[in-house]
Amino acid sequence: MTVGIVGLGLIGGSLAKAFKRSPDVTVLADNRNKSILEFAKLSGAVDGDLSFENIARCELLLLATYPESAKEYLIKAAPHIPPYTVVMDCLGTKREICETAFPLAEKYGFTFVGGHPMAGTQHSGFKYARAELFDGAPMVIVPHKYDDIELFEHIKTLLKPVGFGSITVTTAEKHDEMIAFTSQMAHIVSNAYIKSPTAGGHKGFSAGSYKDLTRVAWLNPRMWTELFLENGDNLVKELDFLIDRLSEYRSAIIDKDEAYLERILDEGRRRKSEIDGK
Repeated sequence: MTVGIVGLGLIGGSLAKAFKRSPDVTVLADNRNKSILEFAKLSGAVDGDLSFENIARCELLLLATYPESAKEYLIKAAPHIPPYTVVMDCLGTKREICETAFPLAEKYGFTFVGGHPMAGTQHSGFKYARAELFDGAPMVIVPHKYDDIELFEHIKTLLKPVGFGSITVTTAEKHDEMIAFTSQMAHIVSNAYIKSPTAGGHKGFSAGSYKDLTRVAWLNPRMWTELFLENGDNLVKELDFLIDRLSEYRSAIIDKDEAYLERILDEGRRRKSEIDGK
């Protein structure tokens, strides 16, 4: 099998390394920074350059760049993609890429499936890529049709070398609604929290809670700016809800309302137990 990967950051680089664990997989790649591409080839994560001239070799084409770059690449590449190639993006939002990609796929005859590997770290770039990043992780896909069992099985076969633990099928709208809460909000809260003037003196006073809450403050500003703005409607809804809840804690503390504070803290504890089953 030949896999094409556009973008060799943390996700694209890890996908390349994961596929190369299988001896029968050839990985072709394209990257804006050609020195990274050359390093990826020297390290054995990539077998050769991906171009419009050889893109027809690919059974699977993965777009692992920033949102705008992914759309721009696909618009230019679409006329060169053959019908047997499955194209899948790896972006953190789905509505805009699907709005661009589904009509292109219909026009040129290839298959496009929205995709979101649910794994990552606080670091970005190829130097942090690792083959085992997706082992056991969920993969979310957004197909154009939801009753195509044959396509679903084909996707599972194509992605098998990566090691995903599960594949969830959803709509672009549902994906973006959920990801605003499970991922984007966590990055915003972490990024805002670390700006406290008290943070500079945390050493010697911080442990697990601080590390857990601040890990994703170390984000890629350009990429997350694009993702936040693409999903602004869902994200603002979650931000408004959080601000309302925070104001309740603030009021209880200012008013020294012990009973109310204990009640809303217990509500949060019970909600966590209900959701996670513990």
